[in-house]
Amino acid sequence: MFTLLIVIIVLAFIFDYINGFHDAANSIATIVSTKVLTPFQAVIWAALFNFAAFFIAKYIFKEFGIGNTVAKWVNPQFITLQVILAGIIAAIIWNLLTWWFGIPSSSSHTLMGGFVGAALAHAGSFSPGGADVINYAKVIPTFLFIFCAPLIGMIIAFVITILIVHLCKRANPYRAENWFKRLQLLSSAAFSLGHGSNDSQKVMGIIGAAMIYYEGTQGHHMDFNQFVSQYSWVPFTSFLAIGLGTMSGGWKIVKTMGTRITKVTPLEGVAAETAGAMTLFLTEHFKIPVSTTHTITGSIIGVGATKRLSAVRWGVTVNLLWAWILTIPISAVLAAVVYFILKLFM
Repeated sequence: MFTLLIVIIVLAFIFDYINGFHDAANSIATIVSTKVLTPFQAVIWAALFNFAAFFIAKYIFKEFGIGNTVAKWVNPQFITLQVILAGIIAAIIWNLLTWWFGIPSSSSHTLMGGFVGAALAHAGSFSPGGADVINYAKVIPTFLFIFCAPLIGMIIAFVITILIVHLCKRANPYRAENWFKRLQLLSSAAFSLGHGSNDSQKVMGIIGAAMIYYEGTQGHHMDFNQFVSQYSWVPFTSFLAIGLGTMSGGWKIVKTMGTRITKVTPLEGVAAETAGAMTLFLTEHFKIPVSTTHTITGSIIGVGATKRLSAVRWGVTVNLLWAWILTIPISAVLAAVVYFILKLFM
């Protein structure tokens, strides 16, 4: 069983790394498309603040609330190491597939789909009886924010853009653009902090669920906060892994996020990234894991909509929405299949 736990921890950090390069576009798409930084400079900048988010969560928020939420998506009696392993494998497969095809799907929701799907398979039910398996108090807010996070980001970005345009309408265009290029460094850093904190904690939650289960089988019962205190290397390594993943980039998704949804200027980049960062810090305050992909996409749409609705390429946006909706059920089914395969050998 200890070997299986080690395999889960290693795969979780691999997922964290993949999440970093899969979601690198979220932090750097606008700053690259506006040519404020080169792609190489941008990934270094984003990775630095992804890791710095560890210190924000530990010393300012003083907790890892999102990780605690993720660890409790499934009720404890239905959590086993095989369930967690199947969920992680399914999440890795879906993340790699969507990365390969350049689809900015949600790492958060593929992880939730995988974890819940494997647990339902373990319980032997995809029927309404699965109500005993799923902790709806934790899952429903996460599910609802598939729609709420991009909507909040879109509204905030729309308002910020209108305010900026109004305040700067008499400014020298050349000087204003240079100022917004400098401000984009700050807005991009803020979004990277939110991205690092939100997504790293999801992996922490999965590892926490596995280690709490393992300790329970050894007669040592602990809650999530005790896990964080006793295994302090897990949060540190989770934030480090996502930073390293971000440094690896994700250029296919950068193209989709930075150019295909709408054209973005430095002013609009500042508005989109600021709106995305505000949304991420708000949801972290309420301990709701959200998709950074959904959040920044909604923010970019909000910026584009201030020019005119036709400035947003709605065909691309609709395709993204379908990918978001399908992520959880596909990940759940994939995890169930993986779980049944694992059971043949374990």
